[in-house]
Amino acid sequence: MVNKSTVIVAASDPSRMMALASALPLTELVHVADAEGLLRESHLTPPDVVVFYTDLPSRLPLPDVLSMLRGRSDLAQTHWLAVGTQGLGPMLQAGADALMSDNTPSEALAAQVRTLLERVRQTREQTDRMALLQRRMDTWEHEERVRDQLVHMLVHDLKNPISAVLGLLEVVEDDSAMGDESRELVRLAREETYHLLHLSVNMLDVRKIQAGKMKLNTELVFSVQFAEIIEQARGDVGVGMRERHLRIQVPAELPPVLADPEIVRRIYANLLSNAMKHTVTGGVITLLVEPQGDELLCTVHDDGEGIPAEDIPNLFAAFEQSRLTLHGRFDTGMGLAFCKLAVEGHGGRIWVESERGKGASFYFTLPLELDSDDDDFADLLV
Repeated sequence: MVNKSTVIVAASDPSRMMALASALPLTELVHVADAEGLLRESHLTPPDVVVFYTDLPSRLPLPDVLSMLRGRSDLAQTHWLAVGTQGLGPMLQAGADALMSDNTPSEALAAQVRTLLERVRQTREQTDRMALLQRRMDTWEHEERVRDQLVHMLVHDLKNPISAVLGLLEVVEDDSAMGDESRELVRLAREETYHLLHLSVNMLDVRKIQAGKMKLNTELVFSVQFAEIIEQARGDVGVGMRERHLRIQVPAELPPVLADPEIVRRIYANLLSNAMKHTVTGGVITLLVEPQGDELLCTVHDDGEGIPAEDIPNLFAAFEQSRLTLHGRFDTGMGLAFCKLAVEGHGGRIWVESERGKGASFYFTLPLELDSDDDDFADLLV
């Protein structure tokens, strides 16, 4: 069923409406004989178009009547066509959308009305589309808030019991009466518990960064601090790193980087954890740090099985991971997603290069602080 458009013809002579009727068969035409009738009729049924003749009888000046009508919210989408030989200028100033002479043939007048009706239709479609998009946006924002609250509650509720389990496992592992086989099982339990702790924390931090709620506490980081950050990250990964050979190469005199030490530590912990996951016991993981132009290039290389080429494009997306792992451990992919967001938050880049059977190299950059004219910077180098 096609809804008819409504056009009010405001004219003292009703024959003017009749002249339009045959040219606008799908339009409901309503005649009003004076300005008071127009005010009354437009309240009953807001029209799509008003054909407003400038000789319409009115107690008020017609431009004032038009201004009054244009100010009504229920007529915001109505289009106004002023027709006459005199007074068209003031009507245009009052808000008329189009002007025509009253000597214009009815076919041309009807064509102008159809043009205005099409504009009304397009405007309403756009308004309806915007309203639909706004409803979808409101629904999405509500779902995001609920999801953030659930993730926040889940992670915070998990951290305390996980930490308690780690402490208890350390106590049990130190028991001298425990046999070697049982001690190995406890060691594996500790490693998996560390992994669970990293998963939960990464999940929360990825959500925070995506929502723009994580602020970086940046400071100048020098060579000694950088080496300390790597050592701390090594300890964060857990006991599994003891079974890998870790080679660290940090030059003694690096230009400083402006970075958040805690976040850089987390980046390294996630990349080391990922490298450990893809290497066997006794495998070699190499960490290189070197200045390159105005950036600090950081490399984490492992000699594991490598990453299939088809997995690389989505490797840094949340809930994505390489399908080829040595240990069969499920991972949410949040660790690498966190690394990407955290590195980019520092103004750096992160990428991976890998070949099956020849390991993988993860690279990320941090911008160097090159303002060597700063007195404070000179003092720190002394």
